[in-house]
Amino acid sequence: MTATLIWILVALVAIGLYLSWTAGRLDRLHARIDATRAGLDAQLLRRASVAQELATSGVLDPAASIVLYEAAHAARQAEEEHREVAESDLSQALRAVFAEAPQVEGVRQAPGGEEAARELTEAVRRVPMARRFHNDAVRAARALRRHRKVRWFRLAGHAPFPLAFEMDDEPPSALTDRAA
Repeated sequence: MTATLIWILVALVAIGLYLSWTAGRLDRLHARIDATRAGLDAQLLRRASVAQELATSGVLDPAASIVLYEAAHAARQAEEEHREVAESDLSQALRAVFAEAPQVEGVRQAPGGEEAARELTEAVRRVPMARRFHNDAVRAARALRRHRKVRWFRLAGHAPFPLAFEMDDEPPSALTDRAA
C-alpha cells in the first residue's frame, strides 16, 4: 500500500513538473511575442518616419510628396485595429512613388538624397524581417496553446490569444534592386 502511494505521489510530482515546464515555456513564448512586437513597431515607425522626412524634404515632386506624406502620417497615427491596413497603404505608396529607377536616382542626386535613400532602403528591408520574426513567435505560441494539456489546465492564464501581424510589406523594387 505504501509503495503504491509513493508511486502515485511520484507520478503526480512528475506531471506537475511537466505542466510547470510547459507553462514556463508558454510564458517565455509570450514574452518573445512582446519583444518581437516591440521590434516590429520600432521598424514600422522608423520606416514611416523616414518616408515622412523624405516627403517633406522637397526632393520628390509635389504629387509624390503628398501621397507619401499622407500614407506615412496615416501609418504613424493609426489605431491598433487599423494599423495593418495603414502600414499596407504605406507600402503601396512607397511602391507607387519609387516604382521606377529614375525616381530613386533623382532622390540620390539631390543634396542629402543619398543618405535619405539609404535610410529608406534599410527601413523597407527591415520591416519584412521584423514581421517574420513576430509572426514566427506567434505561430509557435499558437501551436503550443492548441495542445489539450494547455487548454485543460489553463496554462495560458488570462493572456490573450496571440495574433499575427498581416500586412503588405513588399519593398519597392527600384530601391532594393540598386542596393543589392
